[in-house]
Amino acid sequence: RARGALHLVRLMSGPATVRSGAAGAGLLLVVAAGAWVWLVSRWGGMPATTGTMGLGLAAFLAAWTLMMAAMMLPATAPVAALYARTITGHRTSRMAVFTVAYLLVWAAAGLPAYALAAGLGRVARLPPAAGTAVAAAVFAISGLYQLTPLKDRCLAKCRSPIGLMLRYASYPRSSRDLRAGAHHGAFCLGCCWSLMLLLAAFGVMNLWAMLILAAMITAEKLAPLGRLVARAVGTASLVLAVAVIWVPALAPGLTRSGMTGM
Repeated sequence: RARGALHLVRLMSGPATVRSGAAGAGLLLVVAAGAWVWLVSRWGGMPATTGTMGLGLAAFLAAWTLMMAAMMLPATAPVAALYARTITGHRTSRMAVFTVAYLLVWAAAGLPAYALAAGLGRVARLPPAAGTAVAAAVFAISGLYQLTPLKDRCLAKCRSPIGLMLRYASYPRSSRDLRAGAHHGAFCLGCCWSLMLLLAAFGVMNLWAMLILAAMITAEKLAPLGRLVARAVGTASLVLAVAVIWVPALAPGLTRSGMTGM
């Protein structure tokens, strides 16, 4: 394994591979920027809501996938850059496959998200006390997961992906990009689903909340003290689980405390 790691480092060290890595990261950032433009133009200024936003399953999944592209791809760009430096030939098309496979994992996560959103939409129509109780549970679940060993394990894979590169290099070339994108997407899902859950409390299309959560995700994955950031976010969520009982407006998506998305 050490010999394989040395070979991989040599493979990624040339100027051409550095340029290809930058191009790989650039692809994800362009997709993320396009997703943000669409979200702001389509949902900017609308009140923060929960539920399915009146969308059917197909439309919800499309909107959900664009949300995940906007929020997740910037933090994933460094891993994409590293992966791009391990491949030769047809880099643009292969990185496109990697990106699509990554997003398909999050699109699949949209199925339980749709079911959850439909249920929470009904909660939001109940008396305010019910919405407050559910909001407290959402904050508590998210906060507790942030402090678990599973969260640490998934975050470690996202923060130190060289081991993943060795794994991906062993995949058959015909399926490597698809499997690598899906595999990394699964670790990102394991790392970040608890943060996405917070959108149920803040409002599904609350763009301010999306921006803040995207910044937290990026800090967790890329900042030198990313693990401490994750634990700080978990602690803050637990504090919100208590505070929302006295200040229901902290969870506008569940307590009818309307606020605009941006």
